[in-house]
Amino acid sequence: MRIYHAGLPNRSHKHSKEDGKRYMKTLETERLILRKFTVDDFAAVHSYASCAENITYMIWGPNSEEQTQAFIDMAIEKAKETPCVNYQYAAIKKDTGDLIGACNIALSSDEAEIGWILHRDYWKQGYGTEMGKALLSFGFDGLNLRRILAHCDAENIGSYRIMEKIGMRREGLFIEGRPSHKLSDKKYGDELSYAILKIEWETQKEIAYYKTLPVVFDGFIEVPELSDGVIHLVCTAKRPAIPEKKYVPAYDFAVCKGSEKVGEINLRIGYSGFGPDESSLYYGGQIGYGIDEKYRGNGYAVRACRLLTPVAQAHGMTKLLITNDHANTASRRVCEKLGARLVRLARLPEWHDLYKEGGRFSNIFEWDLLLLKEKNWEVFLEGLNSFTDDYLSQGR
Repeated sequence: MRIYHAGLPNRSHKHSKEDGKRYMKTLETERLILRKFTVDDFAAVHSYASCAENITYMIWGPNSEEQTQAFIDMAIEKAKETPCVNYQYAAIKKDTGDLIGACNIALSSDEAEIGWILHRDYWKQGYGTEMGKALLSFGFDGLNLRRILAHCDAENIGSYRIMEKIGMRREGLFIEGRPSHKLSDKKYGDELSYAILKIEWETQKEIAYYKTLPVVFDGFIEVPELSDGVIHLVCTAKRPAIPEKKYVPAYDFAVCKGSEKVGEINLRIGYSGFGPDESSLYYGGQIGYGIDEKYRGNGYAVRACRLLTPVAQAHGMTKLLITNDHANTASRRVCEKLGARLVRLARLPEWHDLYKEGGRFSNIFEWDLLLLKEKNWEVFLEGLNSFTDDYLSQGR
């Protein structure tokens, strides 16, 4: 991980309208204070900067006393610059006041590179992840950057795992792309490159938000035939959760017009799912449907979605995500007719089934069930409302 002690990256910075916001700010995490360096930090910094084990994978060090002092002097001067383009932070434990490492974010126009180092006594305790998240938050939310990247020696497992934990993508492996690490007998070593875009950072925050929404599942409920006088839904299956695969429980329904089945719809109970960050339902949604081709154009998908809402509400759910391919105009129109809000056009992660099926982007719509009555949608029969009220009154 590139945190610079003996020197700085040769970066050019183009001035922008954001420059007025770019001055040294103290950052805070759950357990750390990230502040500018002071002249009193020498002993703590030198304790890790001069340690061979600590700087095994760094492109600098071990530092002499002169090199460590030069770094601190540089960091202090950089903190005075306005606009600041290289933020060098000392990492201070809140509970003890000890300096246990450092991190930095170096700007280049609307991009930046981040890095961190921890005293070996504090490895594998989550402090690197805290620093990394704080730098991303500052870069995207505070400095309005477009892209943030990071690099490390390909053998530095601890460093690239932090990059992955904070949501960065592996973009490349550069063969012999950097000086070899201290334990190697080679002149050059391989380098990993990670990055994250602002839109991906915002998506991560949305995923975290949806995971906090209420959901109650004490078992499947008995679902009567749901009808609005035009179509009706018949429950055909109740699929239990599969915890080891992180699959949530789900209901399957046949969409019927009279005695004919015209399509299918399902409802997934929950907001998490599978994937590295358990975000599959963010990209796939709680509702999935399909209307047979010869019955399309009659508004059956909209009606079917509306008929599902008492079931979702019986499980305490207040918002449902409906997603569709960005080129699927008909499905997008269904969401618009429901009054769902387009959250964003999201890039699909490579691990998701939709990506493997050829998709690359997905529209993410949020359907707020609490707004149904406010919008005066007379879509539920009195029997359906009674069904929801009766079920909720049972304390479910």
